Amino acid sequence: MTIELFLVGIGTGNPAHITIQAIQQLKEVDILIIPRKGNSKSDLADLRHQICNELLAEDSPPLFEFDLPVRDNNKPYLVAVEEWHDAIAEIWADCIRTAKQSLARQINSVGLLIWGDPSLYDSSIRIAKRLKPAATITVTPGITAVQALTAAHKIPVNEIGKPFIITTGRQLVDFGFPEGVDTAIIMLDGNCAFTSLTPDLYHIWWGAYLGMENEVLIEGKLAKVCDLIVETRKNARKRHGWIMDSYLLRQERIS
Repeated sequence: MTIELFLVGIGTGNPAHITIQAIQQLKEVDILIIPRKGNSKSDLADLRHQICNELLAEDSPPLFEFDLPVRDNNKPYLVAVEEWHDAIAEIWADCIRTAKQSLARQINSVGLLIWGDPSLYDSSIRIAKRLKPAATITVTPGITAVQALTAAHKIPVNEIGKPFIITTGRQLVDFGFPEGVDTAIIMLDGNCAFTSLTPDLYHIWWGAYLGMENEVLIEGKLAKVCDLIVETRKNARKRHGWIMDSYLLRQERIS
């Protein structure tokens, strides 16, 4: 029997951001599987448990945890990512088989709580398509870091009638600020890529742990707040053992 896999966007850590559709789907699956990311990131798994306890209560399906493999950073980036996704798909399949044996019954539907939205800088859809045997996939949208960031700073994402781009820290370092736009949102930046830019040319809106109780926000001319963001980020990561952050850069108008 083909398993139906529900990839459910859960936003950036605030249970209030989860849609009614997402809650209903999480209640109706046979099991939920939740990733562990090592001891230093245990609160990411804990937050998923908290969401299930708070929103699903007695309607929560059985929960099963799995360990994520580590990506081999000694290989070329795309090769390492492809192999990593293959390994995760195998682990998902093993977790589902373990759940079936543990519950001693057929598993027809499986739910995964996906941070943010499954379609934006997340590989769950790609991984799901690698499952063997193939699964039927249903995707439920969630609030993204982009939405949480701009809402927290109370700013629109774009200038009037202007385009913007969403990109990564790696791209910002390798290719500089994107051409043809004045606004860029940077995600997946583990090394403060904004420090590679000419700081006098940009304004930045930065946020970490968006939507959570420990949310941190900094805004200002990049030349003035660059060092503050670097130091704040370092201290927050040391305190929590992990960090999720993103930021919006806008080119300053030169008169």
